[in-house]
Amino acid sequence: MEGQDPERGLYIISVAASLGEVHPQTLRLYERKGLLRPQRTAKNRRRYSDSDIVRLRRIQELTQCEGLNLCGVRKVLAMEDEIASLRDKVSGLEMEVAEMHERMLEDMRELKRRVALSKKPPSPMAVIRRLNQR
Repeated sequence: MEGQDPERGLYIISVAASLGEVHPQTLRLYERKGLLRPQRTAKNRRRYSDSDIVRLRRIQELTQCEGLNLCGVRKVLAMEDEIASLRDKVSGLEMEVAEMHERMLEDMRELKRRVALSKKPPSPMAVIRRLNQR
């Protein structure tokens, strides 16, 4: 599994059912309910990915251990998907802020260097204009 795409459809329905310890009919039901979305071959045969198997196991956990019905499972999975998406966005924004912070520190070092080299320090308006040029 390591090094391969977890979204790539690898498993036929019987293998996926075996990996998830469910009946193939259960996989069909989950697909009808929108809980799983396996890929399809050119001949319209289902192919389940490693990610699908992980999701299948999560569905089983929610139904068997937590006692949720499939409607509840759908809502939990939707919330978990949204949380994952928001975490990705936050990570991206954190990187952006860190890069901006580094650029601002570089600008401040450059301004200090220029002030030290000049006979007359720049006016506050000149500093503001410089910063607004970004």
